[in-house]
Amino acid sequence: MTEQGFVKNNINQLSAVYRIVDFSIVQFLLFFCVGAHSIEVTDPYIIVGLIGSLSFILFAESIRLYRSWRTGSSSRLSLYTFLSWFFAVFVVVVYLFFSKMSDDLSRLAIGSWFLGSAFCLVGWRMLFRLYLYKRRRKGLNSRKVAIIGLTSSGFRLATEFANHPEIGFTLSAFFDDRDNDRLTPNSKFFSKLQGDIATGIELAKQGKYDLVYIALPLAAQKRIESILRELGDTTVDVHLVPDFFTFNLLNGHLSHVGSIQTISVYESPLSGLSSFAKRLEDLIGATLILSMIAIPMLIISILIKLDSRGPVFFKQKRYGLDGKAINVWKFRSMTVADNGSVVKQATKGDARITKLGALLRRTSLDELPQFINVLQGDMSIVGPRPHAVAHNEEYRKLVDFYMLRHKMKPGITGWAQINGWRGETDTLEKMEKRIEFDLEYIRQWSLLLDIRIVFLTVFKGFINKNAY
Repeated sequence: MTEQGFVKNNINQLSAVYRIVDFSIVQFLLFFCVGAHSIEVTDPYIIVGLIGSLSFILFAESIRLYRSWRTGSSSRLSLYTFLSWFFAVFVVVVYLFFSKMSDDLSRLAIGSWFLGSAFCLVGWRMLFRLYLYKRRRKGLNSRKVAIIGLTSSGFRLATEFANHPEIGFTLSAFFDDRDNDRLTPNSKFFSKLQGDIATGIELAKQGKYDLVYIALPLAAQKRIESILRELGDTTVDVHLVPDFFTFNLLNGHLSHVGSIQTISVYESPLSGLSSFAKRLEDLIGATLILSMIAIPMLIISILIKLDSRGPVFFKQKRYGLDGKAINVWKFRSMTVADNGSVVKQATKGDARITKLGALLRRTSLDELPQFINVLQGDMSIVGPRPHAVAHNEEYRKLVDFYMLRHKMKPGITGWAQINGWRGETDTLEKMEKRIEFDLEYIRQWSLLLDIRIVFLTVFKGFINKNAY
């Protein structure tokens, strides 16, 4: 084994072509926008064009935009492309500010270039991706795959290949050392069993496969290491699919401790640029929303004072990011304020709920003050809903992986809520389903997913018969 281990990053074989196309698009659009406004292309425009192109490529390189996206999502590819161009625009604007060259350029032409490049850089990737998808569905540009281990993980992996022909992976064979009577038959893939693992390794050495996936249980660590060493004598791409990670890997990726490679198991998807993007989304969204709901919040505050005695706002301790306690703000909807070691969930017909409080809870208007929590940085607009500390302590003992929902900031709305898991969790199954959707959100997080959740919340998330 080399000092860096067996694992390496997936590199796009067309990355050089991608860079050339990106550079050409940015340059062409600048000249087009300048010419469309009947302006002469002078040295300042050429300099700005070069700065924009090179900044885009350098930032794209840093976030691995030029890696292979064969198995990556279109939404994430679009996001990475847009963020790379956003960075390039920022560099250009900073350059123009400090060089005082902006007076020599047409703001309309430069603005058109900024906008047009964003659409074209994303657009050409999506069109090329569709072209590749069509070719792969026809069996072209396909890669032959072998799976070592006729296991449940192997079956699930094979099913993904079968259900997504556009990624261009063709399952050629399974290999397993166990006798047939010890194998779990699967009518769809059992016929793909072509022999024992030694046979598979020998065929891989002969160049029969492009990729080999090892789908053995973690308990077979020594066997996996032996297989990896033997496959080190081949040129095929080798991927490890341990059964443990099939369900429980949360935003896994490679990292290093010195020269040792590690795989993250439980980790937040927000770090670096993605964390900045999420925070920017929250600041812009919360500011816009608070400016629109300021008067309604004032009216609600007056109505609460007229409806019952007590404060307008209710502050409750809940768990935030990394399980740290935060104070969550809500409009008071009850005659009492439970915030101790034991918190009784609101139920249908609960006598503690005021007349106005029932309406506020049913329409989610009692949650509006939490946009202040968003501005403070304790919450996000979208994320797992925060639970009372007492409920956290109860359910973390009953629901597997419960505390992993705190790998992201709690949200005002979330993936679980728009899928119907909102309101009273009077059974363990309801809480388990809510956690299931919370963890799915964390695994699949993207800015586009956040926008989708907000959109769905507006149309179906505010009114809920289960919100008591």
